[in-house]
Amino acid sequence: MNNDIGVIGLSVMGTNLALNMADNGYKVSVFNRTTSVVDEVASKYEKLTPTYSIESFVNSLKKPRAVFLMVKSGKPVDLLIEQLIEVLDEGDIIIDGGNSFYKDTIRRDKYLKEKGINFLGVGVSGGEEGARFGPAIMPGGDESSYGRVKDIFENISAKAYGEPCCKFVSKDGSGHYLKMIHNGIEYADMQMITEIYTLLKHVGKMDNDEIQKVFEEWNKGELESYLIEITAEILKVKTDEGVYLLDKILDTASQKGTGKWVNMEALELGIDVSVITAAINARFMSSIKSERIKASNIIDSNVNSVSIDKEALVELAKNSLYVAKIVAYAQGLKLMVEASKKYDWNIDLSELVKIFRGGCIIRARFLNDISKAFKDSGEVDNLIMTEFFYNEINSRLKDLRKLVSASVNEGIPVTAMSAALGYIDSYRTSDSGANLIQAQRDYFGAHTFEMTDKEGHFHYDWTGNNE
Repeated sequence: MNNDIGVIGLSVMGTNLALNMADNGYKVSVFNRTTSVVDEVASKYEKLTPTYSIESFVNSLKKPRAVFLMVKSGKPVDLLIEQLIEVLDEGDIIIDGGNSFYKDTIRRDKYLKEKGINFLGVGVSGGEEGARFGPAIMPGGDESSYGRVKDIFENISAKAYGEPCCKFVSKDGSGHYLKMIHNGIEYADMQMITEIYTLLKHVGKMDNDEIQKVFEEWNKGELESYLIEITAEILKVKTDEGVYLLDKILDTASQKGTGKWVNMEALELGIDVSVITAAINARFMSSIKSERIKASNIIDSNVNSVSIDKEALVELAKNSLYVAKIVAYAQGLKLMVEASKKYDWNIDLSELVKIFRGGCIIRARFLNDISKAFKDSGEVDNLIMTEFFYNEINSRLKDLRKLVSASVNEGIPVTAMSAALGYIDSYRTSDSGANLIQAQRDYFGAHTFEMTDKEGHFHYDWTGNNE
């Protein structure tokens, strides 16, 4: 056989990606450790070539062979790589399309190079539907090897404004790092939308039908995005009994852990991702439902109710959400920039953010504005420092203040929105109180401090006469 590419791992994502490739005219071999799954897939989809051993799978592919792994991240990837090493030839390519931690990707890239086998760590976003009909694809690794699968990836990817939502990121773990950033922004975006929904419900006293119409209308303007779109759809659904399904869903949200990686990286690189952190913490808090119920019965809310008519609240909410979204993207992309410096990835954000314009979960209209802002501004420290976005913040910031203030008075937690406001206020503060922190550090630990009127580092004998 002389198939173009092979997919190992026939979960829904793996199967859908294989079918997507086949739909685009490529000959695709498939394999799964549990061979009954291969039988099931083969019985449904004649366009895929079933194989029942690693050897027969590899032998079905044309050289240099391209092997696409869609298996659970972590140890399963390493075990599968060890099996493949035994049967692959020098110059063949292993592609990890799962949600792997980027440091594992860097390690695997180095290890496989020593074996003469090329490696690509590829972020794939879009869920089951995206995998089937066009995901966002973020390839990183050996660029010359990417040339072997470039046409396949670009053809199966989503298309936005006539361009494939697939661009080579950089070497080793860069593709998986960008996917991690995507997921962190996704956490933040979902949490902020949830906070707006809660405010409209409890402060605006709006029912699901009214809130649904708000989100539907927002999806026609600057907030147009996949998450706004599906929120409007979710708010429509009723059970057979005529009750809104959303109202019957328990308010506990789970996670797969990729968002936590963003926090770990932010701590390591010293980058503020407070909006993303707030979103992750909100999921942690949601999971302790029984504790929250107990707390609601023993801790008084002590609220100071505010009066805002629905129309005014909707406008405040729209402007506040837009500003907070800017901050969430700014934080995630700032982390990507700093990682690029550390690992010498030499990325171009104006190009990379185009990947997110279609297929993925955070796809949104304003990604075009982000791409243009980075391109027009050249090298810039932060998205907030680009002219387009600082003008947007300046014109809407007062509404974010009003909304956060109203939520505090009503006792409604808007931790992500509050974090966005805090980030802006911290970022725009030229004279902070950190001088006191440094004085305290010097007091108890002789950590020294810098002065405003002279160069160097100094220590003061705070407990003596300093003579």
